[in-house]
Amino acid sequence: MNIPENLKYTKEHEWVDVKEGVAVVGVTDYAQGELGDVVFVDMNDAGETVSAGDEIGSVEAVKTVGELYAPVSGKVAEINEALEDAPETVNSDPYGDGWMAKIEMSEPSELDNLLDAAAYRELIGQ
Repeated sequence: MNIPENLKYTKEHEWVDVKEGVAVVGVTDYAQGELGDVVFVDMNDAGETVSAGDEIGSVEAVKTVGELYAPVSGKVAEINEALEDAPETVNSDPYGDGWMAKIEMSEPSELDNLLDAAAYRELIGQ
């Protein structure tokens, strides 16, 4: 189970990597494993303003459908359009090319509400 130390995590099994005020968001290795083979990723449009906890998309897998929630508030700057043609990238590279959205944060202090790698490991029983 890959849980990079440099990322923040949500209880909904999303990861956050902050780069120059922009939160890059995706689902964790644990989440993609629980979902199974991802067959479709449906993201809301870029340009939308969101609050932490708002639904910003969904991931459809062979087993189930899971929602993706904004871990922080701000403006959705970009969605990963490559996932439209290659949703399986979420399975093969969840922390790299499988990212789902980039959010320009309006409240950087919300990062304090997220889990570090140790707390996320505890959440999933690792």
